Amino acid sequence: MLIIPAIDLKDGACVRLRQGEMDDATVFGDDPVAMASRWVDAGCRRLHLVDLNGAFAGKPVNAEAVRGITKKYPDLPVQIGGGIRDLTTIEAYLESGVSWVIIGTKAVTDPDFVKEACRQFAGHVIVGIDAKNGLVATDGWAKVTDVEAVSLAKQFEQDGVSAIVYTDIARDGMMQGVNVEATRQLANSMSIPVIASGGITNMDDIRALKAVSHEGIEGAITGRAIYEGSLDLGEAQRYCLQ
Repeated sequence: MLIIPAIDLKDGACVRLRQGEMDDATVFGDDPVAMASRWVDAGCRRLHLVDLNGAFAGKPVNAEAVRGITKKYPDLPVQIGGGIRDLTTIEAYLESGVSWVIIGTKAVTDPDFVKEACRQFAGHVIVGIDAKNGLVATDGWAKVTDVEAVSLAKQFEQDGVSAIVYTDIARDGMMQGVNVEATRQLANSMSIPVIASGGITNMDDIRALKAVSHEGIEGAITGRAIYEGSLDLGEAQRYCLQ
């Protein structure tokens, strides 16, 4: 199982939000490339980038920072989400060295977009499903829909997405522990991998996820925990390679 550090980009800086609130951001660094180096040196094997401004603007805003990271680490798999709403954006990111694009809000509002993206960029499309109490949230978590996360994920599995990033938004950035059971249920409902996100706090969460990872959980994204020091990225990744 992969431990995937998150670098959330806001106004060119590395931040973490609480429950997706742009006004509740903690800045952890002003150099995204240096932050990527920190996690590479700690042993990470994939990076998760989020263009927070882009998620709200509906188009890339921090693409330059993303390109800086992929240029320095061309062999490191990178996935990027936030503001990916058209095929041109996907193409530009892939050409800049990104391995996967993560489609979030657009996947809910325009499911045919995911299907076309998978057709044109097979193997490079991940869908991010953010949910609260099992229901999908969109627009930077500002809106909670009546769509069930599991049924939506199954739909995208048929379209050919490479994986699902599943975030329990009630726990994201709150350091309250990961929702293992909801993540496990989603993984059990399909054959494509699920990447857990939201609420990872310490090694107890990593152990709990690792114990059920054989059921289809490919990795775990962690942010605030590794920035604040309650989780040691190197230790977590070594444990998951056992």
